[in-house]
Amino acid sequence: MVAEHLPLIRRGLVASLEGESDMRVVADVADGEDVVPAVLRHAPETAVIDLDLPGADGFTTALRLHEEAPRCSVLLLSRAPNPGQVRRAFAVHALGFMSLEVDPGQLADGVRQVAAGRRAVDSELAVAALRSADNPLTRRELDVLRLVARGARSGEIADQLFLSVGTVRNHLSRIMCKTQARNRLDAVRIADDSGWL
Repeated sequence: MVAEHLPLIRRGLVASLEGESDMRVVADVADGEDVVPAVLRHAPETAVIDLDLPGADGFTTALRLHEEAPRCSVLLLSRAPNPGQVRRAFAVHALGFMSLEVDPGQLADGVRQVAAGRRAVDSELAVAALRSADNPLTRRELDVLRLVARGARSGEIADQLFLSVGTVRNHLSRIMCKTQARNRLDAVRIADDSGWL
């Protein structure tokens, strides 16, 4: 099964996989909310899912599939892959993670690996993920940073987390020190790229 919101890319993925003698695409969808129902209806061995789906992103969709259709293995695709995404992909039980720019033959090989229950990830990305730093942020700091990522100001964060504004500012200061960020938005970018959010 293929899940990709851009019609031209979705058709290309379907055509590429259908061109393999040992593969058949049983369904294709454009929205993350449609993935689980399609998998339950068509029972594919593997779902190839773009991270940037509308409705529910690839990570959310992979986790839902793990919970509701655990026999369907998942290979996630990213337009701009980074080590943090690799970590997140494996955290949501995806077996594969590749760039959307991968060669069609490599994608087909990745689908075969994932269908066989093995991991399929670009070797350079895998090494980068292993080398990337462990998350230095506490659970509360992550709570604060997630709200910053949604555009919340210090007062709003304090209200939502039942903290004082001063405590929120202290958390933000520690976050920026730990991530070596220039400002709040830079801290969000660093944490997101590292797969901590």
